[in-house]
Amino acid sequence: MSGQTEENKQKIPICAGLLAHVDAGKTTLSEGLLYLGGSIRQLGRVDHQDAFLDTFALERQRGITIFSKQAILPLKEVELTLLDTPGHVDFSSEMERTLQVLDCAILVISGPQGLQSHTRTLWNLLERYHIPTFIFCNKMDLPGAEAENLLHQLGQLQKTGFVNFSPEEPLEKRLENLALCDERTMETYLEQGEITREEIRRLVAERKVFPCYFGSALRLNGVEELLEGLDQYAPRPQYPSAFGARVFKIARDPQGVRLTYLKVTGGELKVKALLTNRPAGETAPGEYWEEKADQLRLYSGAKYQTISLAQAGTVCAVTGLTHTYPGEGLGFEENSESPFLEPVLSSRMILPEGCDPYAVFLRLRQLEEEDPQLHLVWNESLGEIHLQVMGKIQLEVLRQVISERFGLEVDFGPGSILYRETILDTVEGVGHFEPLRHYAEVHLILRPGPRGSGLQFDSSCSEDQLDRNWQRLILTHLKERIHPGVLTGSPITDLHITLAAGKAHLKHTEGGDFRQATYRAVRQGLMKAQNQLLEPWYSFRLELPSAAVGRAMSDLQRMGAQFQPPETSDGQSILTGSAPVSAMGDYQTEVTSYTQGQGRLSCTILGYLPCHNTEEVVAAKGYDPLRDLENPPDSVFCSHGAGVVVPWDQVDSQMHLESVLKKPSSPTVVVAGSVPRSSYSGSLEEDKELQAIFERTYGPIRRRDTPLPLGPERSLTPPPPPEEPVPEYLLVDGYNILFAWEELKTLAKTNIDAARQALMDLLCNYQGYKNCVLILVFDAYKVPGNTGTVSRYHNIYVVYTKEAETADAYIEKATFDIGQRHKVRVATSDGLEQLIILGHGALRISAKAFREEVERVEGLISAAIAENARRNRFRDKEAAGIPIPDLEESQEDVKG
Repeated sequence: MSGQTEENKQKIPICAGLLAHVDAGKTTLSEGLLYLGGSIRQLGRVDHQDAFLDTFALERQRGITIFSKQAILPLKEVELTLLDTPGHVDFSSEMERTLQVLDCAILVISGPQGLQSHTRTLWNLLERYHIPTFIFCNKMDLPGAEAENLLHQLGQLQKTGFVNFSPEEPLEKRLENLALCDERTMETYLEQGEITREEIRRLVAERKVFPCYFGSALRLNGVEELLEGLDQYAPRPQYPSAFGARVFKIARDPQGVRLTYLKVTGGELKVKALLTNRPAGETAPGEYWEEKADQLRLYSGAKYQTISLAQAGTVCAVTGLTHTYPGEGLGFEENSESPFLEPVLSSRMILPEGCDPYAVFLRLRQLEEEDPQLHLVWNESLGEIHLQVMGKIQLEVLRQVISERFGLEVDFGPGSILYRETILDTVEGVGHFEPLRHYAEVHLILRPGPRGSGLQFDSSCSEDQLDRNWQRLILTHLKERIHPGVLTGSPITDLHITLAAGKAHLKHTEGGDFRQATYRAVRQGLMKAQNQLLEPWYSFRLELPSAAVGRAMSDLQRMGAQFQPPETSDGQSILTGSAPVSAMGDYQTEVTSYTQGQGRLSCTILGYLPCHNTEEVVAAKGYDPLRDLENPPDSVFCSHGAGVVVPWDQVDSQMHLESVLKKPSSPTVVVAGSVPRSSYSGSLEEDKELQAIFERTYGPIRRRDTPLPLGPERSLTPPPPPEEPVPEYLLVDGYNILFAWEELKTLAKTNIDAARQALMDLLCNYQGYKNCVLILVFDAYKVPGNTGTVSRYHNIYVVYTKEAETADAYIEKATFDIGQRHKVRVATSDGLEQLIILGHGALRISAKAFREEVERVEGLISAAIAENARRNRFRDKEAAGIPIPDLEESQEDVKG
């Protein structure tokens, strides 16, 4: 690079990203870092609209970061490439793409606000990509910001590793805290009494230590210490000699030149070098490109310098490449995984009168190229453009970008929820396409994948049966389009599709034949499967006055939300949990209204989970998969010299290849407006503890086709006998009952273990008579490191909750999970808990009433034992030939 000194050339290149919740002061911190590092001569401010990295007018107007930018910051030992990422949740996809090239990250936290909802999302992403992280707690000069309190909150993200590196922290205490993070470090510290810089660097690289700095970026407090920490403790990556690079961003400069932002991860990149996406050693033809790197630009803010050579570790922009896309790997690098954060809203674009919608759609495709999560969709039947976005702010920004770049004044219709579909069982989809002089048959195995895994494709087909080129073509057809589901026509996701078998004709097969057969195979498999509708869910945090918590809990239950018991402190309550995006709507406005402006709701995208009102959504969509002529599930066979359409449920009887699955799934007819039966997929399956209890007792979970009555008195006609006994669940709040029953309470004062044992023995007798599934729950939430246990004691289950989970929380969750499908009773005298479980459809019984019921059962057991003893005595006398007394004498005998 021209203008570089020899000293700078020898410095180690490090790429660090700035991440934060919106308004945490991230851009202000970047200004302070660049100013103290000597990269800029004057401090800019967001409110003055002159921040160095806010290079776009729109960012300066709104005071938020929309697009990631870079700046070069030379330090003593390293040359830092600083990447400033967006903090607003609507631009999370831009931030997540940047994570792919980071060597370390700086997570900025607002001191007064502490951990916010989006901060937790950022932490999860940093953990997912395994990125070493430095923490900077900003705005520490404002009221409410305390270092110890923030360190305690950080401990909620990860139990260990957050170490105070500020100058105010005594060195000895810092070293002790570092030693506690790793056994090897502990041994070294005990032997030598010190911890080297290299050792700290190793701990940071392995994400065992997260250095924490405290200060105020606006006043430059603590910023210099953070710079020194990055210079000394940032990991030093090792790069191979072979060329590799990863693309993380596509943009355009003011002249419209296409820029491919990438990081060189191995070897070196020279100007005019030939780049390709063809894997090393690949010689077969395919959709590969080869293009020259015309320019290598090293950006710092809005300005750049051209360089002739980019060494490994360099982040630069390359011109001349027209086929690249974010997440693409070049050289030895593989393509990145699908982003974790996905758009959840769909909106129709309203164009000015006289515009050709399709021509506009083609022009706007470059926006999708720059942000793949934008997803422009052309609806050919309606002649409309639809966009998939993260939120309303993104739509407002898009409106202005389209106006400035294309001169179009567009608007957007009301947003709608973007649903997804998946399947719950493994099926074989068959597609056959054989009109006259054409032939192709494809067999696909569709398996449900882990939640959030997207679509994955592979092949297990033998090349002896189907040539490799045909197999690659089929896989290409699987990847080239969005496949709609059969419930609402929404895109399918979380599926693993395997090409299992296929057949071609030596003379009549053409490439387009396999496209038709592949699409029809996917569709036919979906028609056979048990389908499930997914919807986006929020992870929320609701802070409000304690007086309003009842209203909030009622609202959340109405929305179908899942939440933890409220945390209350100083008249304020905090509710955390998850809720469907469709149900939350504009709930923030309601919160502001009924709390008189004192409530605050923060939401982040949690991901796609089962839809809470599937039947309602399917009915509203009115989608009929058999009338979707663009996505037919039927196949075409040749009969008497002409193509004949065979309905999807008859294809298996006429296909030319044998079924790959030994036991093909029986077809499930999908009727428009209805939902195919599927196995229960609520929280019961996700809760390992409850699922283990259920399956050990009654075998694998199965869903019943009709609701189960609570008793024969509910129906004049007796229901048909069930396939298996309908279990009744009884959940007992252990310590609540133990301290409510006097005899156990007295025993607990001297020996709590003996009291627990006595209660367990009483409940064993009770369960033996009532024949219910009895779960006794004890609090263990204060036990450090406790992961929770479920054990069987004779005929009951004893649960010790995990750390930070109370028995109330466990029981509330369990009643919500099980109560939808089974009769559930809860024994407790906790008033709030009783109110919540009643809302979950469970029956409640107080500790006093439960004591009376247990005593009554004990009496019945005693009577049964006595009756059995009497019968045995009579039987023995009869066998011995002794005369049996009359009824009155026998009754006296029993009394005696």
